[in-house]
Amino acid sequence: MGGLWVPEYLRHFTEVQGRTPEQHEQLSILQEQVRREATALEIAGQQPCAWVFCDTAPLLTAIYSDCMFADASLYPPAHGLQARYALTLLLEPDIPWEADGLQRDGVLQRATVHVRIEHTLAERAWPHVRIAGSKEQRLLAAEKAVLSLTS
Repeated sequence: MGGLWVPEYLRHFTEVQGRTPEQHEQLSILQEQVRREATALEIAGQQPCAWVFCDTAPLLTAIYSDCMFADASLYPPAHGLQARYALTLLLEPDIPWEADGLQRDGVLQRATVHVRIEHTLAERAWPHVRIAGSKEQRLLAAEKAVLSLTS
């Protein structure tokens, strides 16, 4: 779609560290994700680039921190940051769960996190679109949702 992509910093963290983060590292993970997004936005502003796609959001870091460590301290900054996104693509957990190394915790954790994301997006009335189905259906739905922002 001619945009920039900001990958999930948590994935990089787990690959480099060889482990999942500890509670005291959650804030720095959130901050690094935000820093990388800001860099991408700066680059997009210097180019004729209409989109910056982020493979996660600080909100997810806050939700994981709450689920894993019963630490709700990241919600205030995450909520403030989430409000700046034009759209969130909420991927439904309707495909089989697959382990992807250190950072995913299983099908039950996926369901818990998904419900919290869904509830928070709806409660705050942040723009979001549910994306479900096969890989091809998901891609088409995501493209349609993003392109609808320009109409």
